Amino acid sequence: MKLTLKIWRQNQGAATGAIKEYPIDGVSSDMSFLEMLDLLNENLVHAGEEPVAFDSDCREGICGMCSLMINGQAHGPEVTTTCQLHMRSFKDGDTITIEPWRSSVFPIVKDLVVDRSAFDRIIQNGGYISVNTGSAPEANAAPVPRPKAQRSFNTATCIGCGACVAACPNGSASLFLGAKITHLGELPQGQPERYERVTSMVAQHDHEGFGGCTNIGECASACPKEIPLDVIAQLNKDLRTAIKQGH
Repeated sequence: MKLTLKIWRQNQGAATGAIKEYPIDGVSSDMSFLEMLDLLNENLVHAGEEPVAFDSDCREGICGMCSLMINGQAHGPEVTTTCQLHMRSFKDGDTITIEPWRSSVFPIVKDLVVDRSAFDRIIQNGGYISVNTGSAPEANAAPVPRPKAQRSFNTATCIGCGACVAACPNGSASLFLGAKITHLGELPQGQPERYERVTSMVAQHDHEGFGGCTNIGECASACPKEIPLDVIAQLNKDLRTAIKQGH
């Protein structure tokens, strides 16, 4: 395929950025989107130009590092991560616009790379269970009903890619936050710190500058792991209970 790529180029966060256009030929429909960008960068290096900076790590749809806005959609036209998006989703002659996440909370590092450490700081403020170190407990010591175990597992699939923030008109991270709250809140091990956890994590969310949720639903539509919107309801329920209990 022959394609025209319109890519956001920005030398560093404080610099002025702009969309630059690159023609590319020889793109196979079997290539992943990142392999297509690798091909572009090889061409740029051979031409003596600076390659496009973008994040990637596992390239297996697990880490979420590959996050990009593709034609205005988080991760592109399919419900998957950018690294698992394949070029068969596009047609010969297409023009593809590629941008980084657009959120003041995710500042641009360079080109398509953004700093998502705000998510890390939210996790540091409660996204864990405090336990004494030592040997692992016996697996059946704390029985968990299957529906709760399944819901915990499903919400634990959140990879913290930031697509929910990028898609949300308000720049809210409520889907991410709700997934982390629900993941631990469904387990018996998560109960002792349940309400301190939610107040601390919500406070950090607001401190970072994320917007408020107005239940538009774009976050769930963009989520590559299909985290359901009802985790935000669980987040709000836990927060109300925590406030009533004086946490």
